[in-house]
Amino acid sequence: MFNKIGFNTVLREYAWLLLLCIAGTSCTNTKKVIYFPGVEDGKIVTESMIPESVIQKSDILSITVGSLNPEASQVFNTTAAGAGTLNSNGGGGDGYLVNTDGYIQFPLLGNIKAEGLNKKQLKKILTDSILSKQLLVDPIISIRFLNFRITVLGEVRNPGVVTVPNEKVSLLEAIGLAGDLTLYAKRENVLVIREEKDEKIFKRINLNSSEIFTSPYYYLKSNDIIYVEPNKAKVATTNRSNQWLPIFFSGLSLAALLADRIINK
Repeated sequence: MFNKIGFNTVLREYAWLLLLCIAGTSCTNTKKVIYFPGVEDGKIVTESMIPESVIQKSDILSITVGSLNPEASQVFNTTAAGAGTLNSNGGGGDGYLVNTDGYIQFPLLGNIKAEGLNKKQLKKILTDSILSKQLLVDPIISIRFLNFRITVLGEVRNPGVVTVPNEKVSLLEAIGLAGDLTLYAKRENVLVIREEKDEKIFKRINLNSSEIFTSPYYYLKSNDIIYVEPNKAKVATTNRSNQWLPIFFSGLSLAALLADRIINK
């Protein structure tokens, strides 16, 4: 007579079968999850310069103006009335928003084209405009991004947008800020997407090679996107799970149904 003890035995057998299925599908080659295999102690001569980010629409810029006359400079550095808001002219303590036409509205100078320029170029335009209008003598202008950010997608532990206050971040740092790569990340084919002058540039990076340290894409620009592809192990795991789990649970339901009928006879 099939009893509850026999029924529990069936359940235990199915549980062991499920664990075996999971163990068989989660195995991966440890050699493929190591960064920079074969890199030995030593020095790597690099000429990777921190790239100058190009100003884009919807960027928020902090622009401060100084001179030998603080009172005259103050009009360019008006402070927003409330935190988290912009001044009526689009600037102030919280920054200047680059509008959908690519312009910022700067005090006394009006609309200034910012899109497509780097910080040095915009600084020169503002300086020349202030001098030509004789608004200040020897103005000192400082510009920085308030929304310097990198987007990390794919096989990382915490995909999303990473904000970088100091405007300097390497590809490895961005991945670290996203929680590092998962075991299923395709380390030899990480994609960096960069937008410049209405063009999108695609660059594949091999994290298993020390050549990354000399790559011009080692340091990232604002609004860069990193996409980490899943490797074959992830795809195979997903496929096997989709195949075996429905079969397993269907079999478990059938065993429970049969056991219930036998016990109730």
